[in-house]
Amino acid sequence: MAKPKKVFYCQNCGARHSQWMGQCPVCKQWNTIVEETLSRQEAKKAGPAKPKPVRSIPLSQVTGQTERRISTADPELDTVLGGGLVPGSVILLGGEPGIGKSTLLLQAALRMPYKVLYVSGEESPAQIKLRADRLSPGQPNPNLLLLPETNTQKIFRELEQHLPDLLIVDSIQTLHTDYIDSSPGSVSQIRETAAELIRYAKHTATPVFLIGHITKEGIIAGPKVLEHMVDTVLQFEGDRYHRFRILRALKNRFGSTNEMGLYEMTVHGLKPVENPSGLLPDTLSEAAGGTAVGLVNEGIRSFAVETQALVSPSVYGTPQRSVTGYDLKRLHMILAVLEKRAGLRMLQNDVFLNIAGGLRIMDPALDLAVAAALISSYENMPVPSYTGFAGEIGLTGEVRPVAHMDRRLAEAEKTGLQRVYLSKHQKITYQGKLELVPIGQISGLLGMFPG
Repeated sequence: MAKPKKVFYCQNCGARHSQWMGQCPVCKQWNTIVEETLSRQEAKKAGPAKPKPVRSIPLSQVTGQTERRISTADPELDTVLGGGLVPGSVILLGGEPGIGKSTLLLQAALRMPYKVLYVSGEESPAQIKLRADRLSPGQPNPNLLLLPETNTQKIFRELEQHLPDLLIVDSIQTLHTDYIDSSPGSVSQIRETAAELIRYAKHTATPVFLIGHITKEGIIAGPKVLEHMVDTVLQFEGDRYHRFRILRALKNRFGSTNEMGLYEMTVHGLKPVENPSGLLPDTLSEAAGGTAVGLVNEGIRSFAVETQALVSPSVYGTPQRSVTGYDLKRLHMILAVLEKRAGLRMLQNDVFLNIAGGLRIMDPALDLAVAAALISSYENMPVPSYTGFAGEIGLTGEVRPVAHMDRRLAEAEKTGLQRVYLSKHQKITYQGKLELVPIGQISGLLGMFPG
């Protein structure tokens, strides 16, 4: 019997080393190298079929073809994917435990009019059946096949027998191949099982969904090369204790990475939210100091979000800074600008900022709404009723223009807002009924509050 061979892999970049080291010389990360045991069978692993001979051709002779898309029967998922599934594509879906990754894909599989093979390495068929009855009561999908298996060779035999139109694997960290002796979830197993599934997808033009676990740092578990191997990387995020979930594309070879899908978690599964501005409460006109409405943009979608801020005197020596749904470094910058350019003593106060609804917004156009909420809480005076904000703040205190302002203003009018603060340098063609208030400096917001 051949003696097992011990090697060392970096969990971050997947580099292979002959001995353990504290720092990976490839990616320069510390304490990411782990020991794994490989079998001599690794050299005998099955490779792809013999490639066809190819030759180089001029770009002018290449015919442009539009990829055929397969709808997932989920408008939000289709939007994030760029219009649907591309045959032969491999999509990696990551997210925190309990966020709804399996629910999202099982829900799509129940609604699609195609043959779907759902491979589960974590749940039994009875558990999946209970969830399916909750998501689609009384409407079982005869085209959905369940396979509780983690061995890739057995999975491929089922694939050859049934020839599904879509393959879902839950999760990639539970799979293992016979050609490697290391345990499931190790760097070598994840890399090799993913490579086998990718070869199958490209050879048969079958779309493949891979569900992946994430680490405590929020990145997908396994080697970083896994994200480079797949065609699309989706991140399902949100607070598991909130109703709303956000689906983002971190990488997409067949579409834009600027799109966002928004879902509401209900007793019957994930419900797409077609109008995110509907998340605004009906009591905005009665809001206390510290609340402002920002007009943000995600891909081709514009919507209004509620920004909440609380500024209070610091009891301890070092003021606290707590943020939910916004960039902490950007909050520090806005506080410094308000201190320097508007004369507010923000740096001596505790500051708490929250984007309502469990959303996470990275659009710089939200800067103006954040500043308005901070000033409102600092002065303990509410923002005037039905007022929105859209503008980026610079280090000199200027309010800078943002993209797609006409789309934002149209959404603001649809939401019921009556007044919008924006940069005086903003170029727009909007001809609606909104009252537009252009400002050039952040200090212009101080005039909103009486006294």
